[in-house]
Amino acid sequence: MTVPEITEAEIDARYRILDRDAEEGGYHLNPDVAFTRNLVRGLLVNERRYGYMACPCRIATGKRGDDLDIICPCDYRDPDLNEYGACYCALYVSGDVLVQKAPARSIPERRPSRAERKKAREEQATGGMVQTAYPVWRCRVCGYLCAMDNPPLVCPICKAKQDRFERFL
Repeated sequence: MTVPEITEAEIDARYRILDRDAEEGGYHLNPDVAFTRNLVRGLLVNERRYGYMACPCRIATGKRGDDLDIICPCDYRDPDLNEYGACYCALYVSGDVLVQKAPARSIPERRPSRAERKKAREEQATGGMVQTAYPVWRCRVCGYLCAMDNPPLVCPICKAKQDRFERFL
């Protein structure tokens, strides 16, 4: 599949959106602007290729349901930031890394193998659920919880799309 060329204006626009959203959410983009712009280019390429912003540092399947955990911001961002000061691709960095109080470090891959992810999905689908009047949905990006028949179309906290929610209870 041929992906149309990403323009500098598109990169600038998405960079500004990502930076604004990160800061509003208490996160920080990597201060190396050239490096970060290349990551933004990769996100835009993946968005055109797959229809979603899969992490440019991981191999996406092209099946949104299989890649939900690596749609930026990925499920591994917060644990990586807490433990290593940056996410796997280093798009997001901690406040200490931002102000150079701590160095950015190498980050091991936390994403389970495809077989492990499949097994976890199967176990989750067959696990017992606590009875509630409504299902409880959790945003996989920010942890927001809501009790309603279906998850919201957009997370009111982090603006993640509906498919980033998982049934919690």
